[in-house]
Amino acid sequence: MSGNSDPLTPRAKLAVTAGKAAAAVSRAAGRGSGSVIGGRVALKLDPDLLARLVTHLDVILVSATNGKTTTTRLIAEALRAAGPVVSNALGANMPAGITSALAGGSDARYAVIEVDEKYLSGVARDTDPKCIALLNLSRDQLDRAAETRMMAEHWREGLAGSKAVVIANADDPLVVWAASSSPNVVWVAAGQMWKDDAWSCPSCGGVMQRPGDDWFCGECGFRRPTPSWALTGDHVLDPHGSAWPIHLQLPGRANKANAASSAAVAAVFGVPPQVALERMYQVQAVAGRYDVVQFMQRDLRLLLAKNPAGWLETFSLIDPPPTPVILSVNARGADGTDTSWLWDVDYTQLTGHPIFVLGDRKLDLAVRLEVANQQFQVCENLDQAVQLAPPGRIEVVANYTAFQDLRRRVGN
Repeated sequence: MSGNSDPLTPRAKLAVTAGKAAAAVSRAAGRGSGSVIGGRVALKLDPDLLARLVTHLDVILVSATNGKTTTTRLIAEALRAAGPVVSNALGANMPAGITSALAGGSDARYAVIEVDEKYLSGVARDTDPKCIALLNLSRDQLDRAAETRMMAEHWREGLAGSKAVVIANADDPLVVWAASSSPNVVWVAAGQMWKDDAWSCPSCGGVMQRPGDDWFCGECGFRRPTPSWALTGDHVLDPHGSAWPIHLQLPGRANKANAASSAAVAAVFGVPPQVALERMYQVQAVAGRYDVVQFMQRDLRLLLAKNPAGWLETFSLIDPPPTPVILSVNARGADGTDTSWLWDVDYTQLTGHPIFVLGDRKLDLAVRLEVANQQFQVCENLDQAVQLAPPGRIEVVANYTAFQDLRRRVGN
């Protein structure tokens, strides 16, 4: 659905112009990309701007606790085979950031939009999406996010009666329960490493049974749906049973799962799996994640992990011991100020790695590592950690603001 007629009213055009000016001032002042402040200014001048900006676009929304920025990027690459794409590629995923991104997409055909879990229902209401991808739900930012079942309930209510095609992970009971209110769901077997938020049935509260890869509630009968798409090893199985190889430059099983969901989304818009997956190979890094950078004559691989599920996936892809590992944790507003989630992470998986700890909450992390019987050193900053690290590439794992701090320090 594309068209050249200008959908914007004079007020909307003024709002877009003012937003871009505010963003430019913010960038010039060295305060980041300016996308959030630009969007806030624009929405203040025209509260309906988000809806106006998408009238000529096929909108795809992507939401999850983990993997939404990467999956948004993979879908955007795949859909470029079918036409121009506008996307909030840098991860500004609340209404202001989304509005800023869309303001630059007047010539696009598709809008691939990452949405913070808490804002999914509202953004879906404003943008009338053709497709919504739901990847996973787990605990995150405990001081400001509702617990996971409440989040699933918000999704379920927001999706009820939606005309969108919902691409949903059949292996996450919370996602399945949320998506089941939608009349048009395509199920993807994308896997679920982190299961600690889905042991009770979201439908009735009973205990979930998990034989092998299957799951069901023995009390109410709520169970895993039969998937149309599936990740199996290094291949994606499509609804016809054809297996398509996944070749990614991004590491780990989680990114193969993201690619499987992305291929299912691309197929909704007529992009064949082979074409979609070939285009995904172009993605080398996502907003600095997975980048290998040179710093103090050493190679550092930058990895983002924001919550227990994310740390579990990240530990599965780091190089084996004795590879040195730097861990950095902050607890600023964008991270969530509650660090109790550190106790849910299994740090015994780092046994054998030389570990170096930094960040605003390095002492919280040090206590947790001590309890897990890990050998580590607390460092004042990245420079000291790199100096102390033994030879070899260094794996650097950080939560959100700690990751941004590290990127600035290494000039990434």
